[in-house]
Amino acid sequence: MSYLKDCAHILAEPLLLAVLAAMAAAVFRLCGRKRVATILMAMAVAIAYGGSTAIVGDGLLGPLEQWYPPFRGGQSLPVTWIVVLGSDYAPRDGIPVTAALDSDGLVRIVEGVRLAREYAGSRLLVSGGARPGLAPPAQGYAELARDLGIDSAAITLSDKPLDTGSEARAVAKLLGRTPFLLVTSAYHMPRAMRLMQNAGALPIPAPTGQLVNGLAHMQWGRIFPSSAGLGKTERALHEYLGLLAVTLDIN
Repeated sequence: MSYLKDCAHILAEPLLLAVLAAMAAAVFRLCGRKRVATILMAMAVAIAYGGSTAIVGDGLLGPLEQWYPPFRGGQSLPVTWIVVLGSDYAPRDGIPVTAALDSDGLVRIVEGVRLAREYAGSRLLVSGGARPGLAPPAQGYAELARDLGIDSAAITLSDKPLDTGSEARAVAKLLGRTPFLLVTSAYHMPRAMRLMQNAGALPIPAPTGQLVNGLAHMQWGRIFPSSAGLGKTERALHEYLGLLAVTLDIN
């Protein structure tokens, strides 16, 4: 299983994939297989360039983000729980919690707090574990939620799960068949919803952190490589591979 995850990691990183293709091209070149080497080098350049452009990143990420529409507040729903899924968290050197959380995590917990205020009386379930020696994202979420005015008594931590699948199983165990608002990044929501439903939970999608701007599709700069374009491509590929793993029931 670890081997499969390592392979998926490579496939989800265009620059790493391009480097491997370029290395293979060099090997074939040394072996006198010039035609194969040329094809592989062309593939490396195409993967590196295309995967780093916003036009490719948006094209891959857009369908994921549009899978579930934004949650419209003001609905009379029987919401007693709001679940916020984990992301990266790296507290260090006395930096504020807003700096220790990554961009995805920061947006998720702020949206969770906003919804908790809208649905008065609801509880906030913050999720996300970490490997030994590291700080669980759930702790960072809880700290920020308290700083933003959420009562500690209204916050429940689920700080053991290390991935979305284990988060889903932990939530299902805690909440059973109680409906809840599920807060995570829009691009991550399709996989999270499927895993939650497979675990027997009853999530109501509340996606946040949308990255694709539909109004920017005509900007000519989107054809040039950028770190933002690369980040979008990597996120999208990771999610598509994750959805494939869920479909094939690879945990």
